[in-house]
Amino acid sequence: MRLRSDIWVAAYLRRCASADVAAYLRRRGAAEAGAIFVKIDRLDGSAALFAPAPQSEAREDVARLFSRAHDDEWIEAAAVEARLGREINFDPDLWIIEVEDRAGRNFLDLA
Repeated sequence: MRLRSDIWVAAYLRRCASADVAAYLRRRGAAEAGAIFVKIDRLDGSAALFAPAPQSEAREDVARLFSRAHDDEWIEAAAVEARLGREINFDPDLWIIEVEDRAGRNFLDLA
């Protein structure tokens, strides 16, 4: 059974806070199963977007897996925002978390 999105988001925000990293809930999605997107903003104009990993990558030991939603390690923040706009049009029940960290830490389990 998969962990509810709202519970996972609350835990992730606490994880970031415990590392003294600013993280904000920008968009609240479906509590039970909304897709979660995480934007990492390095505050220098570059950012990264992490999206849910494909189900084929799922592992029993990890609640949620993420993968980078673009090829380059870092892209322009405006490109991330454009991608998020397209994702919202496709799935209005998604969650968006924004993390502001100059070091670019994400605290996610990556596929």
